[in-house]
Amino acid sequence: MSQKDDARPLLRSLLVQRYNDLKRQLTRRLGNAELAGEALQDTWLRLQSQDERGTFVASPYSYLLRMAVNAAVDAQRAQTRMLSVEEIESLVELPDPAPGPAQAAEDRAQVQALARAIERMPERCRQVLILVRWDGLPQAEVARRLGMSVRAVEYELKKAQDYCLARTGRGK
Repeated sequence: MSQKDDARPLLRSLLVQRYNDLKRQLTRRLGNAELAGEALQDTWLRLQSQDERGTFVASPYSYLLRMAVNAAVDAQRAQTRMLSVEEIESLVELPDPAPGPAQAAEDRAQVQALARAIERMPERCRQVLILVRWDGLPQAEVARRLGMSVRAVEYELKKAQDYCLARTGRGK
């Protein structure tokens, strides 16, 4: 086979022709005929989905055997990661960290109150707040953009935050 050929048709054909030999050899290696059969099925599926184009396969039979062994190892690893019934039951009993409907409604109301507060805020405070907190700009950049000193940006930001706290009921 040349280096540019697609190796998949040859490997699939060999897998079908030598299936019993491969399964017997895998069963000896793995100690489990069922696992060997599953590994060969996984190998077939991998050959269907993998792009072996450009792959040089010097020994197709050995290549298939190695693919099947790797598939079996992957399957065994996946099984060892499975949870026991007790572990699953303990996970089911964990409380859901997601907010309930009441909390979601309260959060929406707070967001709406904050949006109203920002709309009513003096223009300069609103610009500073949005540029610093929403756009994530450094205060020095905001000062440069708005033609103010960094100290003035700090003052306006504090004023904007206090304004929002007072209007949303979270102030002192």
